[in-house]
Amino acid sequence: MEFGISTFGEVQPEGVSGNAKESYLRMQEIIAEARLADAIGLDVYAVGEHHRPDFVVSSPEVVLGAIAAVTQKIRLSSSVTVLSSSDPVRVFEQFATVDLLSGGRAEILAGRGSFTESFPLYGYSLADYDALFEEKLDMLLHVNQHEIVSWKGKFRPPLHERGVYPRPYQSSLPIWIGSGGTPASSRRAGRLNLPLVLAILGSKPSQFVPLVELYRRCAREAGHDPAQLQLAINSQFYVAEDSDQAADEFFPSYEILMNRVGKDRGWPPLTREHFEHMRMPEGPLFVGSVQEVIDKILYQHKLFGHTRFLGQLVKGYIAHDKILRAIELFGTKVVPAVKQALGVK
Repeated sequence: MEFGISTFGEVQPEGVSGNAKESYLRMQEIIAEARLADAIGLDVYAVGEHHRPDFVVSSPEVVLGAIAAVTQKIRLSSSVTVLSSSDPVRVFEQFATVDLLSGGRAEILAGRGSFTESFPLYGYSLADYDALFEEKLDMLLHVNQHEIVSWKGKFRPPLHERGVYPRPYQSSLPIWIGSGGTPASSRRAGRLNLPLVLAILGSKPSQFVPLVELYRRCAREAGHDPAQLQLAINSQFYVAEDSDQAADEFFPSYEILMNRVGKDRGWPPLTREHFEHMRMPEGPLFVGSVQEVIDKILYQHKLFGHTRFLGQLVKGYIAHDKILRAIELFGTKVVPAVKQALGVK
């Protein structure tokens, strides 16, 4: 089983057209987080794409390229690349470049995007939300397997025997499908025999079991071996020396983030009571002591049998030294205990 960190690169909106000092500092913090994750032996560091004032990463490939230069072993992924509003050829070229910089450590996590700012920004219609992803994923998979490409679709000009460069250091780039919990994503990933990442952020994890079963069933029906599928769970996390400390340090930033997003989506305001409910053993939040996080990973492993866990950081107003401590506890305390319990290396 693999373990890693994901981040959206939260930043306090600065409201400036230049001199973005806070964004600069946040970028340095992200690089420091990745260096620490690499140093303590975590398997993956992933950064997500957003086009909002409260997230600093709009180009995961550029950030991962910087991280590649200061790390040695950790795999470098997006979380996610909003493929629907991107050009698949350019996405491949940029991640192939990261792969060459890192000596074969790049991965693409392709998703439709739970935030939709990139669609009007790049001139796409939300009415084509599903069709864009279907077509662009097909093209990305084709480019990943062929140096010389001939391809035709609806939303992008066709290619006829054109080379796509550079090619990656790996024989091909690992391409994962990101899902927030839709049956369509589970069917697609299973049918195509692609690794799946489930983002479990607000609902009870047990509600996702049918989606995992659907994923494996669709793979089997398409002639693939479900036992060979890779499945990752991505959940928001924060670990501290004791449970109350973790909750008290995490909640203020989490409350602000969720209420800001919730205002756009019509959610009721987040309360401390609801937050504590989500921290319970069967809830989605991995916020607590070392032992609580260990127990929750093991509980979910019984549900899903997943092969990778990604702890999603929510920095907000938390001091960065505490974020680094959470990563350290995760890598040096939580991960060894989970591996020992599962009998894996």
